[in-house]
Amino acid sequence: MDPALTDVPESFQTERLLGRAPRAGDGPELCAAITESLAELRPWMPWAQEPPTSDDSEANVRRATVEFLRRTDLRYQLYLMSDPATMVGSTGLHRIDWAARRFEIGYWIRTRFAGQGFATEAARGMATLAFRDLEANRVEIWCDARNEASAAIARRLGFRHEATFRNHTRATDGSLATGLCFALLREEAGATLGIDLVTEGR
Repeated sequence: MDPALTDVPESFQTERLLGRAPRAGDGPELCAAITESLAELRPWMPWAQEPPTSDDSEANVRRATVEFLRRTDLRYQLYLMSDPATMVGSTGLHRIDWAARRFEIGYWIRTRFAGQGFATEAARGMATLAFRDLEANRVEIWCDARNEASAAIARRLGFRHEATFRNHTRATDGSLATGLCFALLREEAGATLGIDLVTEGR
């Protein structure tokens, strides 16, 4: 089936967060969130090396909207349930293989909200959506081995550390980086995430 025909939820909720697909007009708040968080994002995110302009972020949001509709990349921007105008960060399902139903979770949190468990909450919500709504067979989390906070989130959620890829890619500073791959399979997800699933994947 053409992935564009796949029904994908445009939003999800956790205890404190609303995750929703990007839409036109989100640029200024995205720009503010990235600008505030640049120092924390710069070591890990190639797209966060220079402060964006509002137009840069608006163009980014509109491209993400197209990718969401095409089902090639599924970004969800994160907002406070108690204040839906305030962006907390972003998560999403990336590097999608629809034939295998394999997805990779990404996430980042705005500096003022760091250290409050929002990244773990968002990643749990994203994994739940992938397994429950998109019938995922495998969900991965990848990170630089030096990004201990990101690796801790994967472990906290019960993802298994499957492999360490030495000198796997270039870090944002140009140095060779070692990558960690964590994964959770459909037959493990129900008990690990506390959700009801039919474990036979597509």
